[in-house]
Amino acid sequence: MPDALYLTVAALCCFLGMAWLALAMDVHWAQVKQIPLANSCPPKVTLKVLGCTALSVSLVLCLMADRPSIAGLVWIMLMIGSAVAVAFALAKKPGVLKLICRIEFKA
Repeated sequence: MPDALYLTVAALCCFLGMAWLALAMDVHWAQVKQIPLANSCPPKVTLKVLGCTALSVSLVLCLMADRPSIAGLVWIMLMIGSAVAVAFALAKKPGVLKLICRIEFKA
């Protein structure tokens, strides 16, 4: 049972990491915040650090759930699935990602 919990939290961390990395781009930040692109000024460094940290935590969780050869494969598949999920969210309902950036970062 703990393995399933580790993998579930790893999937959540992957999704958050990919979402934060996407929000570090001006276009996606403006799209989610519903502001003009000219006024878009995301806290890029903060979002990139959060994204990379979340992806690293997901790798550690995958390694805790299984042996390294399988954990690496699972982590790569989680990252691919998360990237696709974030892309679909940005394409169809960018407001869903507004929950992730609800806290106003200081640039």
